Amino acid sequence: MRPQYLGGNRLTLLRSGAEYFPALEAAIRAAERELYLEAYIYMDDATGRRITEALCDAARRGVNVHVLVDGFGSQELTASFRKRLIDATVKLSIFRPNPFSFSLRRHRLRRMHRKLAVVDGRVAFIGGINIIDDCDVPGGGPPRFDYAVRIEGPLLRPIQREMERLWNKLAWLRLRKRPREAAAPVDDTEKGTQRAALVVRDNYPHRSDIEDAYLGAIYAAREEIIIANAYFFPGRRLRRALIHASRRGVKVTLLLQGRVEYLLQHYASRALYGTLLEAGIAIHEYHRSYLHAKVAVFDGRLATVGSSNIDPFSLLLAREANIFIDDAGFSRELRSSLREALEAGSLVVERSSWLTQPAWHRLPIWIAYGVARFLMGMVGYGGSL
Repeated sequence: MRPQYLGGNRLTLLRSGAEYFPALEAAIRAAERELYLEAYIYMDDATGRRITEALCDAARRGVNVHVLVDGFGSQELTASFRKRLIDATVKLSIFRPNPFSFSLRRHRLRRMHRKLAVVDGRVAFIGGINIIDDCDVPGGGPPRFDYAVRIEGPLLRPIQREMERLWNKLAWLRLRKRPREAAAPVDDTEKGTQRAALVVRDNYPHRSDIEDAYLGAIYAAREEIIIANAYFFPGRRLRRALIHASRRGVKVTLLLQGRVEYLLQHYASRALYGTLLEAGIAIHEYHRSYLHAKVAVFDGRLATVGSSNIDPFSLLLAREANIFIDDAGFSRELRSSLREALEAGSLVVERSSWLTQPAWHRLPIWIAYGVARFLMGMVGYGGSL
């Protein structure tokens, strides 16, 4: 399905939690009627308590507050923390609870990975930032490198509709009836001049929408593609599209995770470096802090920001949400931020040194790749890699 672009939006790029959390908190504190918030990770830390206080205050003054978190990503939420939300009349729902019932069956691995919020049908947020302290990273260090977007305008309607749909679906599954939430009015009047589309990934009917949107943008690119992605392990279709773009003269640059956060993902993704480097694709590994971004810019005109990594779990299993923006001004701003990260926060992976590294350097990479292939094969997706 092609992205359905809507004009008349006002979009604000937010860089990491330092810009995102104040904007989100301000919107929550200004709420008058209703708000929805979705997060994969919701932590009981300073940031989580700050947002929780704002949510509870909103609920106590009569705002209809809905919070949806993932049962695996937010498994550390304590009972007392959840009680604080519920006591304030916040409606809290957990997507696929009981995460410790381990199984390789597909339904156990399907998570709610979206990071969305909509307040009073007048302002929304989308991106890759969870409700967690930016500096809560392994070993400490600088804040995570990530993005979100503040949205006003016609795009609010599909965002709110999507969030209401998932909330009501979960309520129906648990109560065996459909408690219809009264839809709040949406201010979808024109607020600016930017065109954008909401693209989601679910198991039906949007199984490949985000991947297809990426493929469309890659094949349409003529000059430059910059992709920054925290967990980069693309399947065959995306690999072929990037290689084809590079061979037809497009400058393709990947900004990938340089620090080791998850061993399997880190080493498995590096098994693809050789093929990509041989095709002329530039690879940079981000080392200034932990990369958590899931963004891209195509020809300085089209951009995407969202929750979807380019790996099998995001593209084939998880519920995800990205915004695609057809606007030169927004794309230039994001591109400028990415260029600064490439130049000042990353190290180039040199083709010659990578292809001639000793076998003992390559061994853990190929072991991790084999394990990843095996795991995806166990749930029926191995062929896509």
